[in-house]
Amino acid sequence: MLFNSYLYIYLFLPVSVAVYFLLYRRSSAAARWWLISCNLVYYGWWDPRYLLLFGLSLAGNYCAGHLILAKMKNPRFAGPKAVTAAGILFNVALLGLFKYADFFISNVNMLTGETIPLPGIALPLGISFYTFIQIAYLVDIYRGAAAVNGPAEYLSFASFYPQLFSGPIVRYGDISAQRDNPGLGTPNYDNIARGLFLFSLGLFKKIMIADNLAPFANAGFDLSAQLTLFDSWFISIAYTLQLYFDFSGYTDMAIGSGLMFNITLPVNFNSPYKSVSIQDFWRRWHITLSSFLRDYIYIPLGGNRRGSVMTYANLMITFLVAGIWHGAGWTFLFWGFLHGAALIVHRLWVKTGVQMPRMLAVFITFNFVNAGWVFFRARTFTEAINVLAAMTGLRGITLPALFEGLLGGFAGQFIRFSPQWMLRGDIFTVLLTAFLLAVAFTAKNSGELLERFTPDRKHILWASAALAVSLIFIQRHSEFIYFGF
Repeated sequence: MLFNSYLYIYLFLPVSVAVYFLLYRRSSAAARWWLISCNLVYYGWWDPRYLLLFGLSLAGNYCAGHLILAKMKNPRFAGPKAVTAAGILFNVALLGLFKYADFFISNVNMLTGETIPLPGIALPLGISFYTFIQIAYLVDIYRGAAAVNGPAEYLSFASFYPQLFSGPIVRYGDISAQRDNPGLGTPNYDNIARGLFLFSLGLFKKIMIADNLAPFANAGFDLSAQLTLFDSWFISIAYTLQLYFDFSGYTDMAIGSGLMFNITLPVNFNSPYKSVSIQDFWRRWHITLSSFLRDYIYIPLGGNRRGSVMTYANLMITFLVAGIWHGAGWTFLFWGFLHGAALIVHRLWVKTGVQMPRMLAVFITFNFVNAGWVFFRARTFTEAINVLAAMTGLRGITLPALFEGLLGGFAGQFIRFSPQWMLRGDIFTVLLTAFLLAVAFTAKNSGELLERFTPDRKHILWASAALAVSLIFIQRHSEFIYFGF
């Protein structure tokens, strides 16, 4: 069941919210168990078989949390640190089996010449996200930053359906503090209005922007060996924008859905393509993942407390984990390596004390990120290298024929002109890509628009128009990009 589906918008979301508040009037426990039931229905809608795995993960982590607290009071035979480590290992083992088994075995076969059969296990949706959520939960209990209450409170947190498949990566403390709100069980029409506004923006991003860029980007990567300089740049930028509007659109819809339950999920994007450095980018892109990597991997490794060399090593390890977390493939691992290396270079640059002009800093950062997304999107290194070779002009420079009259006298033997100036010959997509690039650099993001939101005629009109247009163009069930991670 996708956020961008009639079933979710017209039935599941409104019914789950309405019944939740109706039940809360009589019993908060009944309302909470209703929400848990909705969470499990939402997850099981994709493939009921994976409810067993999800249930095992939930039960295992709930029991591990209780055991950590018990060991804090009586560390007999094993201390709380050992139990926390065992709980983390349990989560990593599940993720490793269901996400990386084929990747690991295929590489063993390649290195050893063996023919070990691949298990071919289908990737359970959301496993990357709910694994990190529950690792953070166990570590926070060990650190004293989270408490273990009844199963209903834990299950309603860990399985909350708006953030279940693609985040934000929520921490227990993000939600538990809101449970004490005396108005939690009462419909808050301001929250509902804000939630609908944000949901409409997110749906528009997905349907009208990301889904219109997707065919162009997909065609380009499928035919990477045929790309020209002009094509390759538009295709790479189209994917860069598609990924942002798709993922931030999902986050908007997730946060909007949560607001209707009076639950505020954490912000996940803050205009990342306006970043002035790679460090700034990771403070703006997938913010909850960045904070997870910092607090649960980078800092426990030692952070920047053990000298420059260890700091650089810790950065690289952290982003190699980030790369492989995104997908079971060498291109993802290399993408993580690139970002780890860029963060090291950034730290070295900062030590020089040289200030770069802001526009130049944004230009360099964006182009690095854009080039990095090529490896993120490509299925093989060959595909990625084909795209990058075209982008750098290594296959020669071919421009649209319309430039021949302007540059013909200066072109010489280095520039060719072709009437086939784009893979799909779609001028609309090129203009849309150029326009959206300008939007990404200049416009206010969803969070900034939400801060200024008031349920007046102007905002209601814009939200209604975005929602109506999006609903008209829901023609197919197109999954969000991050569902595959």
